[in-house]
Amino acid sequence: MHIARTGRGAVATTAVAAALAAAALATAPSAGATSAAAPAAVPRTKAVPAIAGHTLVHGVAAPLPTEQCQAKWKIACYSPLQYRTAYDLNPLYRKGVTGKGRTIVIVDSYGSPTIQHDLDVYSKQFGLPSSKVQVVKWGKVPVFDPKNSDMTGWAGESTLDVEMAHAVAPGARIVLVETAVAETEGTTGLPEMMNAEKYLIDHGVGDVITQSFGATENTFPGFEKGDFSSIRKLRYAFEDANRKNVTVLASSGDGGATDETADGKGYYKERVNSWPSSDPLVTSIGGTQLHLDDQGRRVKPDSVYNDNGAGGGGQSHVFSRPAFQNGVKNVVGARRGTPDVSMSAAVNGGAWVYSSYDPTATGWDVSGGTSEASPLFSGIVALADQAAGHRVGNINDALYRLARHHGTGITDVNDGTDNTYAGVTGYQAVNGYDMATGVGTVDALHFVPALAWATAQRR
Repeated sequence: MHIARTGRGAVATTAVAAALAAAALATAPSAGATSAAAPAAVPRTKAVPAIAGHTLVHGVAAPLPTEQCQAKWKIACYSPLQYRTAYDLNPLYRKGVTGKGRTIVIVDSYGSPTIQHDLDVYSKQFGLPSSKVQVVKWGKVPVFDPKNSDMTGWAGESTLDVEMAHAVAPGARIVLVETAVAETEGTTGLPEMMNAEKYLIDHGVGDVITQSFGATENTFPGFEKGDFSSIRKLRYAFEDANRKNVTVLASSGDGGATDETADGKGYYKERVNSWPSSDPLVTSIGGTQLHLDDQGRRVKPDSVYNDNGAGGGGQSHVFSRPAFQNGVKNVVGARRGTPDVSMSAAVNGGAWVYSSYDPTATGWDVSGGTSEASPLFSGIVALADQAAGHRVGNINDALYRLARHHGTGITDVNDGTDNTYAGVTGYQAVNGYDMATGVGTVDALHFVPALAWATAQRR
């Protein structure tokens, strides 16, 4: 098991609606609300933060330029300013498209006790405006213990998620949902996460939800017998989001075409997939490796993320091919294929992140993994929400339609690299859709307005 995270009305921006949303957050129950409760039978498959194992540099006093990272650690490292150039974001910012008025919801267990301070330091370092992080504690979240590896792992994930989302959409509001996970009680997180998501969706909080977690489909109860009800009974939050036009994203994982076994000590020897990334109601975000100079200009085309982990992708064993993938059935066959689209995820080309939740390792880290890619793309969605003047909602159909046309901001990744990992043969990045990077990556200057237009056509 491994995690590499009915209305169509626009999100509320009036003072009255904002007050209602704030009230919803303020009254969020300390444990799951009965209105948002999961069905009675839910799996106890464990959710793990995707960042685990994908941070190679820890506690550096200050971020270094890319060339110095390569000389010192033999890896590239990138700042948000480089991402802004690489993804062609600066022209959008000059037009006032910053995600203002939109809300990104990030869901992580435990969270981080220093998240606001760390975002402030991160923003100041790179000359970005900071943003107030609204923290929602879902359940009896225990007091943070920096000696608890589960807690520090999730704190690292929370920090990466918040800082990457803010890097792309500096004007967006960020809501960090911290869920309680009490292993001694046999609760392993996924139902709590789904309950929290449904509660916020029902109360009008959030335009896009990013999930940097997941679990191998094979680890869910009943899978070996062909009984997928344990996964299907967890989909209620996504079904709710689909009805209410909230975009839901998930990291595709970091095990290439395979993923971790239930004990977390190894990988399956065959091709597998992970949920929630494999869910057709979710947009699966895969990983690429960027090759940038210190200004953020590409020195060669993007390739597949495959270094300390590899971008997750392949066929779901639970879900059949959704209609939005009919145009790529020659690739995915009769099954749901992942990922749908990709962003930066390679550790060799990782992101600078500041954290202080661990007093023994305060400072700057370089992190990667698809746990980076999903919050990066959540920022792209927030920009499209603002540009459209409404929630773009479930983007999967629009994404595949846009990929069939030139000039829509979708950039194919087709350099022939692949996501083979842990001895399991993966998929190659070729022309068009593939199960290494999906439809490719994005040029935000063109993709954001194209997505806003494409989703407006269905309203």
